[in-house]
Parts: sequence; C-alpha cells; structure tokens
Amino acid sequence: MSLSVTAVVVSYNRAGLLQQCLDGIAGLTRQPDRVIVIDNASTDDAVAVARRHALHPEITVLSHNVGGAGGFCAGIARALDSVAPGTANRRNAGDGRFIWLMDDDTVPTPMALEALLAAANEARALNGVWPAALGSRALWIDGREHLMNKPRPRTWRALGARELRQSAGAFQVRSLSFVSCLINARMIASARVLPRAAYFLWNDDYEYTTKLLKNATGYYVPASRVVHKTKVFGSSDADPGERFFFEVRNKLWILRFSRRNFTAAEYAELVLKTLRRWVLTGWRSKNRPLIVDCLKRGLREGFAGRPADNAELLAGNPDVVAAVNAVESGASESGAVKIG
Repeated sequence: MSLSVTAVVVSYNRAGLLQQCLDGIAGLTRQPDRVIVIDNASTDDAVAVARRHALHPEITVLSHNVGGAGGFCAGIARALDSVAPGTANRRNAGDGRFIWLMDDDTVPTPMALEALLAAANEARALNGVWPAALGSRALWIDGREHLMNKPRPRTWRALGARELRQSAGAFQVRSLSFVSCLINARMIASARVLPRAAYFLWNDDYEYTTKLLKNATGYYVPASRVVHKTKVFGSSDADPGERFFFEVRNKLWILRFSRRNFTAAEYAELVLKTLRRWVLTGWRSKNRPLIVDCLKRGLREGFAGRPADNAELLAGNPDVVAAVNAVESGASESGAVKIG
C-alpha cells in the first residue's frame, strides 16, 4: 500500500532553525506528500523563511503564541482538515495515512522518514494493524543521543510484537516525544482527540501519546534519526529552570483529568515517578528558590484550574477553530472532514 504523509512543523521566532528544518525535509530520501508550517505569531523572519522556501509549505499564522502544544493541536487539525482527491471511500480515508510532527529546531537526516515508514510497514505485517505512532531517535548537535527525547520500552504489557527485527533496535513504547513523531491519521480521527493547547509546553506530547497508545501499538525507531538543536544538551532530568512550572502544572492536570490514559498500575507508577522527579529537580537545581516558586505556582494552578478547551485558546483563527471542532466532534471520521 502506498503511504501518505503530511509533515507538521511548529515554529516560533527561530527563522534560522526553521530554514534548517525545512532544508532537512527537502533533502529526505522519501519526502512527505504535504508540508504544513504552523507559526506561533513569530516576530522575526520565520514566516518569510517559510514562504521563500523551495518546499512551498502551507502556512498557518496563529493570531497569538499558544506554545508548542497549541501549535501541534492546530497543525494536526489542519492536516486532517483537507480534501483527499480521488478518495472514494471516506470511511477508510485514513488507512495508510500519517501525520509527522516536529518543532522548528528538529532537522531530519535523509533517511528519517523512510525508516519510520519501513517500521510502520513491518509493524503492520507483524501485528495485522498499522501502529498508532512511531518516533525517531533524536541526536544533539554533537551526535550524542538526546535522552530527553528517548522513550522507555513498554513494560506492563505489549500489544503485538515487542520489537521489530528488520528495523534494528526498534521497540514498543508507551509514550513518544513530538520531536519527530509519526502518528496514524485514522487513529486520531477515530479517537477524536487532539493535543491540549492549554499545556502550552511540556507534557503535552506525553499526555497525548499515552492516550493514543493505551490500547494501541507505538514504536521507537532508532534507524530514523533527527538532530534536535536545543541550546544546551540535557536529559529529561536536567534542571528545567522557569519551565518547571509547566512540568508541575501540566503533570497535575494529567493526573487529574487524563487518568483514563493509564491502567491502575501505570497510574500508580506515574505518581511515584513524578514525586521522585520533583524531589530530584529541587535537589540538583542551582537555583532552588526559583524551583520552589515554580513548584508553588504549578501546584496552585494544577489543583485549582483545569485545561481550557482547544477552540477557546485558538480563538482568533476561525479556520483552525473549525478544523479543531470537526476533529473533536467526530466529523473527520464521519466524512465532513476527510483525511489528507
């Protein structure tokens, strides 16, 4: 079966990195069929870079900055909100169609997409169904693996093959990072879910992919490589500084409002690992007063508030809001919105 891929790149005030990201996509051995750039109201030259690029990506400029979470929410909705010419059977419009997510500081290596699709085909042959999601191996600029983007193997129960033999080193996971994440479009349309824009940044990819992968397969594919050009090298337990607020608030929102994403055992494990991580963050930080302040604010907002609706946070962009509402209402599955 011929597979169709829509790439979604979320950008904010990093024109130079966006150029490198789009150049990387243009240099792929297997290019996506469609490229969408979601710009978070950048104030630099990012939009102009996208418009000048030889790829000629489709560009959606949001009216205000809604963070990576809001950008991916909008991007996935826009990817689903398209007419697929020649698609006679709308019910099966999502079969063999994927959405490939990445930030503007992600630069794919030439084989990145080809390796993901090879793994998807192998997983389908072994398991009888397409995987819900697949993730790439993220490297830093010096070639070291970016451990902040490396998922852990699925521990409690595997659905189908735990490993993919032809895709050397690929293993089944319970969550994935949005740093090069290939998601089954039909799974999104059937589940009627999008990332929560209210998360802004941090844990939005964890919340979303744990939801998709609770009863479906997902794989980490080391043969697919991207360069994640963060300012500094760090693992998931590196000192987050001011961003620790989002870790605390968003993790509490997951524990309060996304409990169904997990089995009882997984939920208990998440609680224990969260507490351990917060203690270690405070212990290792060079600026403990800042971490304590972020913890207090995160606890306050995490317990007192709840995530706002996606459509509310993306107001100001009618086309995006319409696409979001269509996905979350199930119109994309019924045929009002076709998967492209």
